[in-house]
Amino acid sequence: MASDKELSDFLESVERRAFKQAAFAVRKDEVALDIVQDAMIKLAEKYGDKPAAELPLLFQRILQNTIHDYFRSEKVRGTWVTLFSGLRGNSDDNEPFDLLENYEAEEGTQAAESSEDKVSRDQVLQAIDAEVQKLPGRQREAFLLRYWQDMDVAETAAIMGCSEGSVKTHCSRATHALAHALKAKGIRL
Repeated sequence: MASDKELSDFLESVERRAFKQAAFAVRKDEVALDIVQDAMIKLAEKYGDKPAAELPLLFQRILQNTIHDYFRSEKVRGTWVTLFSGLRGNSDDNEPFDLLENYEAEEGTQAAESSEDKVSRDQVLQAIDAEVQKLPGRQREAFLLRYWQDMDVAETAAIMGCSEGSVKTHCSRATHALAHALKAKGIRL
């Protein structure tokens, strides 16, 4: 069993690494500090009586679970905020509040989009996908790596095993071919 001093020394030795790990995962220093503090408290409360040799693995598991819990709670919170952000209720009314009658989708979101717009957007995306599939292999590969995967010219060249100039040429030819094909179909981007 770890003594209080061993537990304290262990927590002191891992706090900086744990903070860096949490900060890298959540990208917010304040949240990372809370996560590390919660993980340390959980370790001390629930596993403080374990042997000192077991503390590193236990702490790492607790830290990872605490980070995952943060992301789960953010996802749930984000869902509810999004769902209710469009509500416009008037608390002065004595009438009951009906969510379905009062919901207004936020302008510019897919929820506010008409069915006609959704169908039109889907048709345009299908046309673009069909034209991308018709491109020659190297042009398609360069185009997808550069513009869909958001890689720079050097990364794309390394993956494709060619020069940066070749990547630029393939991308230029692909964009011109796509623009021409989509223009012929009446699609302007």
